Amino acid sequence: MIGVLRLPDLLFVGAEVAGRRCDVHVRGGRVEALGGRLAVPPGAEVVAAGGGALLPALHDHHIHLLATAAAADSVPCGPPHVTDLVGLRRALAAAPGRRGVRGTGYHESVAGPLDRALLDALVPDRPARVQHRTGALWTLNTPALLALGVTDGDGRLWRTDPRLRPDGGQWPDLARLGRELAELGVLGVSDATPDLDPAVADRIAAAGLPQDVLLLGAPTGWRGSPGVRSGPRKVLLGDEVDLDWSALVATLQAAHAAGRAAAVHTVTRASFVAVLAAFEAAGVLPGDRLEHAAVAPAELLPRVAELGLTVVTQPALAAAHGDDYLRDVDPEDRGDLWPYASLLAAGAAVAPSSDAPFGPLDPWAVLRAARDRLTPAGRVLRAEERVPVATALAGMLAPLAAPGDRARRVCPGAPADLVLLHVPLERALAEPDRALVRLTVAAR
Repeated sequence: MIGVLRLPDLLFVGAEVAGRRCDVHVRGGRVEALGGRLAVPPGAEVVAAGGGALLPALHDHHIHLLATAAAADSVPCGPPHVTDLVGLRRALAAAPGRRGVRGTGYHESVAGPLDRALLDALVPDRPARVQHRTGALWTLNTPALLALGVTDGDGRLWRTDPRLRPDGGQWPDLARLGRELAELGVLGVSDATPDLDPAVADRIAAAGLPQDVLLLGAPTGWRGSPGVRSGPRKVLLGDEVDLDWSALVATLQAAHAAGRAAAVHTVTRASFVAVLAAFEAAGVLPGDRLEHAAVAPAELLPRVAELGLTVVTQPALAAAHGDDYLRDVDPEDRGDLWPYASLLAAGAAVAPSSDAPFGPLDPWAVLRAARDRLTPAGRVLRAEERVPVATALAGMLAPLAAPGDRARRVCPGAPADLVLLHVPLERALAEPDRALVRLTVAAR
């Protein structure tokens, strides 16, 4: 049974640490001692590890906390759950809740472009909103639009998450999400939601999550709380419109002037080229990073390393949507999709992440995807970009504030955010699975 402990004094007996079996004493949120056979300290709780690997807890370097928590109460509206109009109608009709319907994951392969008229036909009697698989577009029916004071338009709203967040109403259950992440072995997250209002950031900080949290979308100057603080400034590029390069340079310069690194969203070839040029013009601050780099020209990867930028990638998106990419992406871009191994070969720092809810929350699924790069149809998306599970795991063990840096270790003085596996590390690397997590220890 998976458990999450916050006990102040623990002794792990017979745990595997860095390839050898030993005892580990944890006290006051830190690793107190590590040795072959340690005496049981008075009052300590003893955990018989049985040779299972004891690791630093995992970090998810790119997740959307509010959207992921809300997704637990949302209706899947796209592949693989829904594949046609009949299935979409059935899913929306079965959605619980009289206050409204929230759907996620829609893709045009289901029923073409979704607009207000089609959604009115599917859900005429209560507010409904459906998010596109990319997360960039919401489609609202007439009752939902009227609730926002909107009377015209086709119901398609781009980049409107702040407008759709609760305002004193029912918020998604962040505490439930925090527990689920901990049970997966994750005790550090970078929330990549852009443009967080201070009140929303305060709400997240007050949720009591067991995770250390960086809010990339927190306003500059936001004070935060113990365990929840602002990270690099999230810069979201409008891929649907022409990119204002001068404004991007100014944004980077402003973040740097405030002493804050930048985390820039880039998913197209054009935006990748523009973002690198913008960093060249604005300069680079330690901690600057590229989010996604979904299309990254091979000839520019060495420049990423030269600039000292970190790439936070999402291997499981390539696995979950690889067939769609192979079908729909411009042929010119297919050879540059979702680099990982080639970034490392070029000397760039790389860290994997989930991008939940747009990718799977399960970090062990992310590790498998990094190794296999198998699409749902069983094809391989760019086999040359596969990396060993050990490499991807090292990225998840990197410090939260320094993805791509050296993996954290279990050693005296280290924070006691730990995950104990049922099996030794060698077996976990061969068969990464969430079922391997036996126990998670939260330092805070």
